[in-house]
Amino acid sequence: MDETQDASRRADMKAGAIMMASNIRANAGKKVGPAPGVEIGDIFYFRMELCIIGLHAQSMGGIDYIGNGGDSVAICIVAAGGYENQDDDADTLVYSGSGGNSRNTEERHDQKLERGNLALERSLHRKNEIRVVRGFKDPACVSGKIYIYDGLYKIQESWKERTKFGINCFKYRLQREPGQPDGAAIWKMTQRWIQDASTRGRVILHDLSSGAEIIPVCLVNEVDHEKGLGHFTYTNEVKYLRPLSSMRPLQGCHCESVCLPGDSSCACGQHNGGDLPYNSSGVLVFRKPVIYECGESCHCTLNCRNRVTQKENRYHFEVFRTTNRGWGLRCWDPIRAGAFICEYTGEVVDELNNLDDSGDDYIFQTACPGEKTLKWNCGRELLGEESTYVTADEFEPLPIKISAKRRGNVSRFMNHSCSPNVFWQPVQYDLGDDKNPHIMFFALNHIPPMTELTYDYGVVGAEPGRRTRNCLCGSSSCRGVF
Repeated sequence: MDETQDASRRADMKAGAIMMASNIRANAGKKVGPAPGVEIGDIFYFRMELCIIGLHAQSMGGIDYIGNGGDSVAICIVAAGGYENQDDDADTLVYSGSGGNSRNTEERHDQKLERGNLALERSLHRKNEIRVVRGFKDPACVSGKIYIYDGLYKIQESWKERTKFGINCFKYRLQREPGQPDGAAIWKMTQRWIQDASTRGRVILHDLSSGAEIIPVCLVNEVDHEKGLGHFTYTNEVKYLRPLSSMRPLQGCHCESVCLPGDSSCACGQHNGGDLPYNSSGVLVFRKPVIYECGESCHCTLNCRNRVTQKENRYHFEVFRTTNRGWGLRCWDPIRAGAFICEYTGEVVDELNNLDDSGDDYIFQTACPGEKTLKWNCGRELLGEESTYVTADEFEPLPIKISAKRRGNVSRFMNHSCSPNVFWQPVQYDLGDDKNPHIMFFALNHIPPMTELTYDYGVVGAEPGRRTRNCLCGSSSCRGVF
């Protein structure tokens, strides 16, 4: 959303209102049971997202229900801590009813058995399944929350209880239905690891970066007896064919403090088409052929929002053994869609002297990544506007080729998927040569903790002469080869 206009309204509420008005939503009709297309463990950063996908229709209220009066039943609840909900147990939830809990002492009153509270009481007797979304504090944002869909529960009992504010409150004990994949339990497990990494079991190496990362990168094998990796040097830098000092630098901006969106005098904003590529949270707005960040030649401070990919890693990465694709990469932290993950580092390949790289499994090339990646977050056509994304037919690969066989970082362990959750984005902040950009990886969608990070290596046939491999990604849209 345009930050220069109507800044008083929250961007998520503005976006949600536009999408609702344009009927851009899923699962519009309320129903008991699972919400099609929503998987247990899926994470969300805004309550409005729950409304758009039809998981929970109330943008503020914690209880969603269908029917009226005695005929109503609850279909979904959001347990976000507003009413002292107890959720220490991964499979049991004690949920507090709604109403009466005002911050204003004079407005507090006993809860009434009506609306959502009545629907929960009716669900106790009817024993219908209720979707449960658990809310947790967002580790990356002081005031933010992350919502995790934890699957289906049933109410086992209800009672009244006096709160510390002196009001009578309805309490409901819900039990998670057996046989479901883990949801919030994974969150709680990884949060324990983040607090104390020694509690993570099956660790082969506690920091394969040897101190190159400020947060250690552990190596884990829970699959077979493989004990280690092939030798390589861990580095967060790209080794170019020529010294950077001999290459033309990127022209910087003259902003005195930080670059601001919509500032026509900001050179970096003009490089990016007239505006900054990131929002105030450092999240990428949409994919571009090349993004220009502020660099050493700029006058703005290091706090400028347009320096996202140059900051130190803030994620707890884990390199793990997969069942059929060697080593892979995942993260203990949740990753928001559009968030920067890491750079593909290594050695730029000299094409003239390295004509055959068929034996190098760690080569990165800018092959066409498919429509899903190319049109990421470019949804103008949904609102009846002209589309601006680059199509697969219009895509032009860059000549840069990077090998991470001998030197690299965590990015060398990212496997291919035909349905990836990560995409690569060319970024410039030091060189004025668009043929040699930095290759940065961003989240394609919200990524829950312990989900393998994958990107699309490229569509077969996009570049004649490139070798192909059978794909083992297991996606429902798998192309068979990559």
